Amino acid sequence: MASQPARVHYKIVPVDPGGHIFDVNCVIATPDPDGQRLSLPSWIPGSYLVRDFAGSLVDLEAHCNGQPVEAQKIDKSAWQCAPCDGALTVHYHIYANDLSVRGAHLDITHGYFNGPRVFLRVDGQEDARCTVRVERNPNERFGEWHLATSMRRADAEPQGFGVYEAADYEELIDHPFEMGTFQTQYFEAHGIPHQLVVTGKHHGDLGRVARDLKSICEQQMEFFGLPAPIDRYVFLLTVLGSGYGGLEHRWSSSLMARREDLPCCGQEKVTDNYRSFLGLASHEYFHLWNVKRIRPAAVAESDLSREAYTRQLWVFEGITSYYDDMFLLRSGAISVDAYLQLISNTATRVWSGGGRFTQSLSDASFDAWIKFYKRDDNASNTQVSYYTKGALAALGLDLTIRTRSGGKKSLDHVMRFVWEQHGKTNVPLAEGQFEEIAVEVSGVPIQSYFDEVIRGFEDPPLAELLNEVGLVFETLPLRDGEARPPKEAPVEKDIPPALHVGTRNVNNRVCLSTVYTHGPAHRAGLSSGDELVALDGVRLTAVNYYSVLARYRPGDTVSVEAFRRDELHQFSVQLDPPPQTAVRVRPNSEATDAAVEAQRLWLSGATS
Repeated sequence: MASQPARVHYKIVPVDPGGHIFDVNCVIATPDPDGQRLSLPSWIPGSYLVRDFAGSLVDLEAHCNGQPVEAQKIDKSAWQCAPCDGALTVHYHIYANDLSVRGAHLDITHGYFNGPRVFLRVDGQEDARCTVRVERNPNERFGEWHLATSMRRADAEPQGFGVYEAADYEELIDHPFEMGTFQTQYFEAHGIPHQLVVTGKHHGDLGRVARDLKSICEQQMEFFGLPAPIDRYVFLLTVLGSGYGGLEHRWSSSLMARREDLPCCGQEKVTDNYRSFLGLASHEYFHLWNVKRIRPAAVAESDLSREAYTRQLWVFEGITSYYDDMFLLRSGAISVDAYLQLISNTATRVWSGGGRFTQSLSDASFDAWIKFYKRDDNASNTQVSYYTKGALAALGLDLTIRTRSGGKKSLDHVMRFVWEQHGKTNVPLAEGQFEEIAVEVSGVPIQSYFDEVIRGFEDPPLAELLNEVGLVFETLPLRDGEARPPKEAPVEKDIPPALHVGTRNVNNRVCLSTVYTHGPAHRAGLSSGDELVALDGVRLTAVNYYSVLARYRPGDTVSVEAFRRDELHQFSVQLDPPPQTAVRVRPNSEATDAAVEAQRLWLSGATS
């Protein structure tokens, strides 16, 4: 690649950190003789929402041989340059104040960007080799800044500013960049160099994090088979006071986590927060295979200018969500009890909403563009997540295949087959093809599972399936507004009766975030956004909400005073029993030896 001259060259400079401005130049060696069209993507792979990145482009001008070239905007994301004789230089500025894994952000503390946010696409030359020179801001206050990215270096020093290169535009925009005074921890996974780059103030034990990540990465490499399809990998982690998220790339991932998610030095326990962080990193690393190389056809064929519809996001996100926690267990990062708690947490989140009865996983995948990333106050009643229910569907599919094949086949076999036939060969996965492969590889009749659980509204039969591996799946009462199950079975009389609402604490005021369909609040006419003021004349606060409710019993009728906007209203509400939506998965003390052995094989990834 280095021997071929670049036909498209970019230069990007964090020219104004205080104003959040990147300065970008794009030089096109051989522009279209009929006039060069340029565009910015409207969305970024891995995040299925049209975000119209061109909205952050402040200005644009073009030159050729020192003379201005007319550049006219022709739609929301594209520009048309007039014909010219010679190399075309396009100069523009990007406003970068989106602190997210999908965006671009620049201030005096650091800089970060994803390619789709900053690099214009040279239409018609998407296959051209690209280089990009990333320059340091010349102000001496930024003299200690370094650069981290998984893009291949041309003349840049390790973690240095300079020239980087990509085979084409698709690769160019698949390497996020971080610049600043970050910390770096290095480790190898099966001989492949990995970097953990951490931006933000923290007191985390990065050595321990690297050791745990190494084990998780190696387990996933072995799962799909060595050698792994990478020769380097970078975790870009931004640490904040609050925030959580990740986005996958072919040789890296961008992560956001809270300071408290990282373990302190000397802390041996795997806290819930640290477990959550490891699950996030495991999730994005699994995408190295499932999404970035095993790709849905609709996404692989997209030019990122408009939506790419697929009904298979449950395969790419749900199955990944199933395996991300599984690899925490298989790597030794967490115990079996901790893993069962994670299943319980996921199931409780799904069981707590009624959306699974109105939206199938197939439809949730297709409608991600207009629903998943645009959740409103009614989403719990009308939507299901292809992450959470998708993970439960993958769990059910795995156990269904294991049970019906007599322990000889599993979802692991299906995923490895998909990797061999579609990941290694770069043949995108067509609509419906995963189901066909699952039926073929498993060799058992599982078509009805897809009809009922994926295209229909049935819950995966987890109680029955988990019983086959020596576990009990039980539902328990849950307090209004909570989405995590108790670790110990509660005494039902100690759980207050329910309005069946979700609440939000606003300066100790009780505001309704969700009103569940057919629940007491819904029947009485309460609405999301209402502020609950009093119950039977007793003031309600975020602190006393549950204790006031606990004075009543299911079936009692109470008077609820609430502000709707700036008007006070009174509602008569008949309280329901607490919903049976908490899920707990626990060992079955009466499990047979065969079930216990089946559990061991399942959790270890083995078959009989």
